[in-house]
Amino acid sequence: MPKIELATYIKAPQEVVFDWSRSIDLHIESTAQTHEKAVAGKTSGLISLGESVTWRAKHFGVYQNLTSKIIQFDRPNSFTDEMQKGAFKSFTHQHLFSEKEGITEMKDLFEYQSPWGILGKLANKLFLNRYLTNLLEKRNSVIKKIAESGQIP
Repeated sequence: MPKIELATYIKAPQEVVFDWSRSIDLHIESTAQTHEKAVAGKTSGLISLGESVTWRAKHFGVYQNLTSKIIQFDRPNSFTDEMQKGAFKSFTHQHLFSEKEGITEMKDLFEYQSPWGILGKLANKLFLNRYLTNLLEKRNSVIKKIAESGQIP
């Protein structure tokens, strides 16, 4: 199963970074390039344990819906979302947070399984892994910018 691991370092309190990371509104802002919108479930504010959101976004020229649910939640240390319905065979996204000397490390552990068997594995290697990494990096840069600005979610 392909894995993406990212670490982002943010000069902001862990609690602030944690909350911005679960902000539906900030997620929408950070994915403007894919025209992402929350269309069902929790559609604004801060998502929490047991809540789900359905996203509608344009990827590779096609609009797709994807529903994910928060299956683990330990504020301000970690939360995990898992795909319930969508284009992937499966995905799990762990969000981990720790703070040291005023710097919060925000770590993403993203595991996914593509559909389409061998074609999905080929797509992972050719473009999908990089595409997903770019989406996470863009999202993280927006979280970093707003958390370091001192705004509170």
